[in-house]
Amino acid sequence: MTFSRRAVALLATAAVLTSAGAAYAQGGGNASVVTGIQSITPITEVYTYGQRVSAVAVEYSANVDPASVDLKSFTVSDTVYNFRFNPIDDLSKMADRTITDVYTNSRAHTRHDKQSVNGRYVIIELDPADVGGWTVIVSKCPTFLCTVKVNPELPTTLTQRKPVRALGNGGPMLAPGTPNRVRAMTNEPVNLLVDEFAYDAFLSGGMVLPYHYHLPADYDPARKYPLMVVLPGHGMGWDGVNTGVQIAADIPAVAWLQRSWTGSDEDVIVLAPQNQRVGAVAEADLLVKLIDQFIADHSVDTSRVYATTVSYGSQLAWEAFAKRSDLWAAGLITGGFQVNATQAAAIAEAEIPVYITHGVNDHLLNISLARNSRAALTAAYTEDGKTEQEIADLLRYTEYDNESFSIPDYHAAYGPTYADRSILKWVLSQRKDG
Repeated sequence: MTFSRRAVALLATAAVLTSAGAAYAQGGGNASVVTGIQSITPITEVYTYGQRVSAVAVEYSANVDPASVDLKSFTVSDTVYNFRFNPIDDLSKMADRTITDVYTNSRAHTRHDKQSVNGRYVIIELDPADVGGWTVIVSKCPTFLCTVKVNPELPTTLTQRKPVRALGNGGPMLAPGTPNRVRAMTNEPVNLLVDEFAYDAFLSGGMVLPYHYHLPADYDPARKYPLMVVLPGHGMGWDGVNTGVQIAADIPAVAWLQRSWTGSDEDVIVLAPQNQRVGAVAEADLLVKLIDQFIADHSVDTSRVYATTVSYGSQLAWEAFAKRSDLWAAGLITGGFQVNATQAAAIAEAEIPVYITHGVNDHLLNISLARNSRAALTAAYTEDGKTEQEIADLLRYTEYDNESFSIPDYHAAYGPTYADRSILKWVLSQRKDG
């Protein structure tokens, strides 16, 4: 959020307080000043195809009576824009969200049980099936290919339609219903899981590689943890202003932190590099240097270093597998580019298990690329004398038809891939000998 927008929001809030200062409501037989809304905070969550506003937290001056709020107390509206399908001009097109739960809390955060506790915040949870609420927008289009970023000024709005009261028998009114007033967000968003990632940058040979990483909550340097390296699509490469979008743009970075995705309670360290798009060979060279340094600085199980990719990220993975075949325990390639013969030979010689997935009707990278990768790796393993069963153990492959995608982006093969826990379990089950 820019300073000017924050200033406008604060001035608007001040105006409400000033105009409400002379207003009174009867509560328990005593007159009480109506103090108005104190702040409005968007809460975001990363779903399969990217980050969305999943809730709004509205702060009042005292603990709110949960009985004074319900599904009809508020309206939340948000942009219908989705960078995959819409022109940027659609960012200003708004639609009402479906409110699924309303409860009170002691902080600007959702609760898993969705039950009210004493607090000044009203949490308004929103239906992820709605059209609107996406946070990622186009960043720059230096060529015919664009990069993306998280919108620094979310267009989400709130309208309070009914009065909100404080705790107590007939508690005083904290804010009146203002059904004709649309309010912008006043606070920076709370980004669930994304905010838990730490940021750093790796420097080598005059090149900078920004990256984010997530350590387990109870990280213990005396333990060894598997490392998942997440390599995003082309548009999530660093363009100078889009730091961190590789975590928010789609599910792969945060999925490995959640049992609901992996089916496992095992702690995993996640490393999410954001290479500048200068070519796969140079990017992969910088990538493996970063990984070596990261392993030296953190407690990583070196027999369990994995790569998972989206689209362009496959080019880095194929090159990194070939460049440092001793490093990797397994790779998951979704909607990716074709491995070349040299890379396939190196992967086969090192026996790096690889799972390839692709959409049959991928409109950006034709299904033939995945099929050719499978053929090239199969040929390389056959050349090395592997049996059909040995090859089947090392090389997994799945194609998805259109019905497998919950949105009509058939290039986003990571969607149905990550919805299949068995694939993620297979990756984590792989271990490098020695």
